[in-house]
Amino acid sequence: MTRNGPYLFDEFFASGKEESISPFLTPKSRKYAKNIALKSALLSAFLLALAFGLSFYSSIYSNFTLVFVYVLVGTPALIGTIDDIRNLEINIDVLMTLAAFLSVLIGSQLEGALLLVLFALSGAMESAVSSRAKGALHHLHEITPHFATVVDDKGVTTQKSVREIPVGTHVLVKAGEIVPLDGEVISGRSSLNLVHLTGESHPIPKEVGDTVQAGSRNLDGSITLRITKSSSESTLSRIVKLIHDAQEAKPKLERLFDRFSKVYSMSIILLSALFALSFPFLFHIPFLGVEGSLYRALAFLIAASPCALIIATPTAYLSALSASAKKGVLLKGGVQLDSLAGCDTIVFDKTGTLTTGELTLKGVTPPPGSKISSDQALALAAALEKRVTHPISAAIQKAAADLPAQSVQNFRAHAGLGLSGTSNGTPLYIGNRPFIEERTKLPEIHPKEGELIAYFLIGDELFLLSFEDELRDDIGETLNQLKSNYQVIMLTGDHYDNAAHIAKTLGIDNFQADLRPDKKLDIIAELAKNHQIAMCGDGINDAPALARAHVGIAMGKVGSDTAIDASDIVILNDDLNLIAWLSWKAKQTMRIVRENLILALAVITLATTPALLGFIPLWLAVILHEGGTVVVGLNSLRLLKK
Repeated sequence: MTRNGPYLFDEFFASGKEESISPFLTPKSRKYAKNIALKSALLSAFLLALAFGLSFYSSIYSNFTLVFVYVLVGTPALIGTIDDIRNLEINIDVLMTLAAFLSVLIGSQLEGALLLVLFALSGAMESAVSSRAKGALHHLHEITPHFATVVDDKGVTTQKSVREIPVGTHVLVKAGEIVPLDGEVISGRSSLNLVHLTGESHPIPKEVGDTVQAGSRNLDGSITLRITKSSSESTLSRIVKLIHDAQEAKPKLERLFDRFSKVYSMSIILLSALFALSFPFLFHIPFLGVEGSLYRALAFLIAASPCALIIATPTAYLSALSASAKKGVLLKGGVQLDSLAGCDTIVFDKTGTLTTGELTLKGVTPPPGSKISSDQALALAAALEKRVTHPISAAIQKAAADLPAQSVQNFRAHAGLGLSGTSNGTPLYIGNRPFIEERTKLPEIHPKEGELIAYFLIGDELFLLSFEDELRDDIGETLNQLKSNYQVIMLTGDHYDNAAHIAKTLGIDNFQADLRPDKKLDIIAELAKNHQIAMCGDGINDAPALARAHVGIAMGKVGSDTAIDASDIVILNDDLNLIAWLSWKAKQTMRIVRENLILALAVITLATTPALLGFIPLWLAVILHEGGTVVVGLNSLRLLKK
């Protein structure tokens, strides 16, 4: 057992993740376990095609090949059917399996094998789609520290599993580490990035007495925490629970095919039995033989097997999914198209969704009569900031990329406050307001809405550096287009002033700010009572809301792994204009699915009734039946057009 073995054992079986990521599989065997049902179905399809080709030359070799098809895809179907019958669940899967195996009795084993292969392919695709919900928790576990550095009364540090750390324990968190548990700072000072919790990447200063949430990243100083919540009650654990609960609460859409499948299946099975037993008395025909009632009943059962119905929905959805992929949109299953077609409200996160999620330097304001130019000040700021990593530093480095490099001596980082150094004997200080106020008197500053100010003192000259989270290109035009079909709402973890500025700029009347993940989830759940909700976000903090919304839409380029896995749709190139296109494609898909179902049922009617009455031979009934399958498939291919 590895060092984190107990953790993996408990968490894996508690979370119900996909078997292929089990910690108890070797890396070599893991690749074979992934999508094994789909691999088996594809192999069976190949063997079926081979058996069909061999049937023109040798029935012995053809039937021998079909044995492997029945073993590969027939065995799981048969086991499932036995379980369904044992539980008194007579559904379309039972009908499919009965039709396939009974076809062997009347010499139509190829048709039976075809039904089994289509059945297996459909089930494998559905299974692959359903497994996506389990990935979100896996990514959250990956970023969650499993161990923490515990400090005892004598100052000695030891590594200990976070699950074994009680409330009141002192834990050391070094620069660059993720805070393992919720706690209160008892010594040290630092800046923390709360992007995992609020979605906002601005550094937040923390000092003695401040509370810190698990999942925060410690940026520039060491701090010691007194743990206030156990592992099971920490902020990250709560987010894991929120995602799980939201996915469980997500409504299961009932498609037309699902609603009548049980009635259809039971009716066909009972009718077949009734025809076999009653025809000898009603029409005075033999029970056995080519013209017998049993043969006709089996022909009816096979002709009525829903071959066209099986592919009516998967082919339509696969065609729509393929067209969406070409446009840079990844959908995690056709059911999301059903839900999106009915949405009337779309909710956006702010940072990383409506905005780029990165700070941009908007300007450098020098003091009146300064002898130092704005470019010189910016170059000196970049020289200080190049030794640290946080959002403000990245913005300054980017803005000063084309300026001549400056040298700085005596560099020092003041955790949670700022940086200092000298350049040719001139003292330099850059940081937040309290840090600079210790060295000079500051004027009253009133930042614009949505603006962040950093103070830069060069000698006795004070420069103001203003930063802003930039809006995405053409986002205003995109929202105007969406407003014609949706009610647009913005929910953000950013503070109210920034949110109000963005909302006003984009013309969003309905917005809420200062939201934690659980509050976002509550708002989405409340909206979902009266509206069909699509939620668009990018961060871990958005994951519970994305999972709870009828349709969760994640940004592929900037989105966190957790948000992407918790969502239903991923926009790979972050082009929000594609939401309107996707809505149109979803409605087109629903229309073609309905057409396919009507076509499939019409063909089944034409094939079954004449076969039952003996007006057409079995081979013609099969041709009509399979012809309907082809027509349904061709109709679905219309959705491939972008």
